[in-house]
Amino acid sequence: MATVLLHADVEQIAFLLGTWQGEGEGEWPGSEPFRFREELVFENVGKAMLLYRQESWDLEDGSPMHFERGFFRPTGPGTIGVILAHQMGAVEVAEGTVAGTVIECASTSVGLMSTAPPITELRRRMEVSGGRLTYELQMGMRDIALTHHTRSRLEKL
Repeated sequence: MATVLLHADVEQIAFLLGTWQGEGEGEWPGSEPFRFREELVFENVGKAMLLYRQESWDLEDGSPMHFERGFFRPTGPGTIGVILAHQMGAVEVAEGTVAGTVIECASTSVGLMSTAPPITELRRRMEVSGGRLTYELQMGMRDIALTHHTRSRLEKL
C-alpha cells in the first residue's frame, strides 16, 4: 500500500491522527450517570480533511451506545469545520478553532430525522497532551439548555 501524503492544510490537526481508545462518563438530566468505553479514529486520505469515526459501548455489559462518522476539515489557519452523522438520525455541522493541540467547536446547524432526539446545539472540546486525548461534549435539546453530557480520556494506540 502506498503512503498517503499529508495535505498541507491538515498539518494543524495532524496531532489527532491515529486510533484513540479509553473510557468516559456521562450524564443527562433525568437519567442516571453512565460510563462507557470509546474509540476515536482519525485517518489521513491525502485530502484537506481527516476522516473521523467514533464508537462507544456500555462499560458494564458491552452493548453499543453511540456511533458517529464524519470529517474534520481545516478551514483556514487556526479554524476548523466538523461534519458528523450520528446513528440516531442527527447530522451536525460545527465550526471552531484550533489552538496548538486544542480544538473547540460549536454547531452551526443540526439536521434531524423525524425520529431523532430534538437536539438543538452541540459543543465539543478536544485536547491532546502527553499522549492522551481528553474529549468533552455539551448538548442542548428543545427543552434542555446546553449542558455537560460526556467526557472521555483516551490513549493513542
